[in-house]
Amino acid sequence: MNYEDILYDETDGIATITINRPERYNAFRGQTCMELLDAFNRAGWNKDIGVIVFTGAGEKAFCTGGDQGAHEGQYDGRGLIGLPVEELQRTIREVPKPVIARVNGFAIGGGHVLHVICDLSIASETAIFGQVGPKVGSVDPGFGTAYLARVVGEKRAREIWYLCRKYSAQQALDWGLVNAVVPPEQLDEEVQKWCEEILEKSPTALTIAKRSFNADSDNIAGIGALGMQALSLYYDTEESKEGVKAFKEKRKPDFRKFYK
Repeated sequence: MNYEDILYDETDGIATITINRPERYNAFRGQTCMELLDAFNRAGWNKDIGVIVFTGAGEKAFCTGGDQGAHEGQYDGRGLIGLPVEELQRTIREVPKPVIARVNGFAIGGGHVLHVICDLSIASETAIFGQVGPKVGSVDPGFGTAYLARVVGEKRAREIWYLCRKYSAQQALDWGLVNAVVPPEQLDEEVQKWCEEILEKSPTALTIAKRSFNADSDNIAGIGALGMQALSLYYDTEESKEGVKAFKEKRKPDFRKFYK
């Protein structure tokens, strides 16, 4: 596959996958998801690769989720909601290599979900975390909710989704959302250090460990499949469309006028 929306690099056993849409705060469209699927499978099943780093281009954003500019009731790609986001989430979990999220800025919405399901997350002090789904007529009803609750606990996960607040890197660290926080100028050095430590370990043992961690929460994929089916129907409602319209018109949405 020829990549348009991402960058791919392999160096010394480390594969780095970068969403390269900084002008859109590294939001993903259908094309982006397809390229990410190709890249994760390419790296994940290459025996010369021992660890995968996932990040976003520039200094402002890791990923801000689905591109609202490509959202007119449905997104612009394949899948139940026009994005193969379920498939992407499962692939990140299923590739037999540790995946490190290098969070260099905003990890918001669907981008927040992607960092959460990575095996490890290392963040810049300038990183910002949070959800926006209910503010724009959307939700991630699977790993974005149920798995998040396993990471930070039910009360915190519900707060993140119900209030749609933004949280600092230090808050994310305190809640167990990330593994480490460093000054932005030290982010690459810190990620490299973690990668090198992983590369010293038995790749088979790491794969077994990852598989066993995942086994405990793989049922969430079923929850997500059911939820995405409901989300596909929800995106066709005026209530959901009001969120997209308000976002594009830069105004506060009025969801309740459509809630009958």
